[in-house]
Amino acid sequence: MRLFFELAARSFRRTLTYRIATLAGLITNIFFGLIRASVLVALFGKQSEVAGYTISGVITYTGLSQALIAYLMLFGWYDLMQGVHTGEISTQLLKPLSLFRYWLAHDLGRAVAHLFLRGVSIMLIYELMFDLTYPKDLRQWLALLISLFFAWWLSMVWRFLVNLAAFWSPNAQGFGRLLFFAANFFSGFMMPLGLFPDWLQTLCYLTPFPYMINVVIEIYLNIVTGPELLSLLALQLVWILGLTLMSQFILNLGIRKLAIAGG
Repeated sequence: MRLFFELAARSFRRTLTYRIATLAGLITNIFFGLIRASVLVALFGKQSEVAGYTISGVITYTGLSQALIAYLMLFGWYDLMQGVHTGEISTQLLKPLSLFRYWLAHDLGRAVAHLFLRGVSIMLIYELMFDLTYPKDLRQWLALLISLFFAWWLSMVWRFLVNLAAFWSPNAQGFGRLLFFAANFFSGFMMPLGLFPDWLQTLCYLTPFPYMINVVIEIYLNIVTGPELLSLLALQLVWILGLTLMSQFILNLGIRKLAIAGG
């Protein structure tokens, strides 16, 4: 475990060095967040509440969803895929950690750094401009922290699984982009799932994607509480375990057919 956390710490420090990229990403996230907030508020018309979302809540939703972009790498992650294509994976497989734990540690450090640099920062800036909604009590805050951790873990396992397509394709990025777009749609990133038709909400919750974003946001906004909240946390964990087992099975199949040219 010491090696795992040492790798995570190094990844954290490396992420902190990209100050200009972080600032540019922060400005971009806030800009598009304000556009999304304007569109969603306009959809409310004269109504004060829709599907459990108030106007304050939907503005908070746009801030939260923008704040989670870098933390969860919502628009794609291809580092493992590129390592397979370049042959760099040969050195990664020789490390004293398994390939999955190596990338998990690497991503943990990166995610923690972005949670503060582009997550908390966005919410603080939003607070200066809007009247936001917050969890009501300590139990809700604790559930939020647990859900945030589960959301990152689930996102990492999903991204790892998508990258394994590189073992069967000389260029799997097109396939990856399609899957990442689908994940963003079904997760509630583009629009709160509560605003979708009932049949589409049911379809979304048959996938792991709402448990990356929509669940976190609904816990933050106090839309889900009590037994329903505990059920959603349990489902997050179930999806994590299920996708982790699937990724290990596919990884083992991929390594068996891996051929690296060169010396």
